[in-house]
Amino acid sequence: MIVAPIPALLTRLVDSATSDLDGRLIEVIDGHRRHQQAWYGGLMGLVVVRASTITELARSDAARGLDVTVIADTGIDRLAAAIDALTGLGARVERAEAAVAKRGEDPSPGVRHLLDVAQGLRESGHDLTVHAEIPLTSGLHDALDLLAEASASLAVGATFRVGGLAGELFPPPAVLAGVICACRDREVRFSVGAGLDRALRHNDHETGFAHHGVLNVLTACLSAALGATQAAVADRLASNDPVLLAEVTHAARDQSRPLWTSYTTARVEDLVHDLTLFDVLSTESDNPVS
Repeated sequence: MIVAPIPALLTRLVDSATSDLDGRLIEVIDGHRRHQQAWYGGLMGLVVVRASTITELARSDAARGLDVTVIADTGIDRLAAAIDALTGLGARVERAEAAVAKRGEDPSPGVRHLLDVAQGLRESGHDLTVHAEIPLTSGLHDALDLLAEASASLAVGATFRVGGLAGELFPPPAVLAGVICACRDREVRFSVGAGLDRALRHNDHETGFAHHGVLNVLTACLSAALGATQAAVADRLASNDPVLLAEVTHAARDQSRPLWTSYTTARVEDLVHDLTLFDVLSTESDNPVS
């Protein structure tokens, strides 16, 4: 029996981004399929497709058999139409996401609106998870409370951006730790829509911005799920010790990933390079870290 090299903890962690690659949608989808066929294919999750690009997608057969997340960039009220269009192209829509507020705005009204749409989707027979993209500003906890309450009857979650084109869009470890713990306390799962690309926390050599690392977020979620304090979770997010982070990851490699659904990137190769460099993944063994 051949044992897959991807541990359960990392399965379907990576979603392929298309939103920042205008004019290259089909190319990205083709690349996603190549990643799925690679030895690390078990890392791959969904392809993130903006509703506004469905017309472009319809010009080819690229969507057939594709597992996707649809981003409601044409409006929350047009989400059902976007899902129907993708389904008609042969795609499987597993998740829908919508931004519910701009930075600095109260996200609760937008969450309520999205939950109404999610209820309508469920009643019409759509089997998918709906995520509210919530800014990491005031009102976040109230928005998470709404999602937690709705989760009794709907498949819902949150999406956060932990990076962008300005330094203030990269939350410090203490702030992101508070968000992770808030999700834990409410049993709300989350995805990350921007800001992650490498395994380890690092400063970008061009911008100087401090980027969070995939292993940092992963081990922070592991700690939070075990009841760690916000300070302890922040320590995981701030660590730049690959040996420690790899050891923590290895110890939990056979369990399901807690709290964190996936993250979106256009740089899958960077993560694979880092995970093999740090001996988290190997093409030769299902138990690479001793």
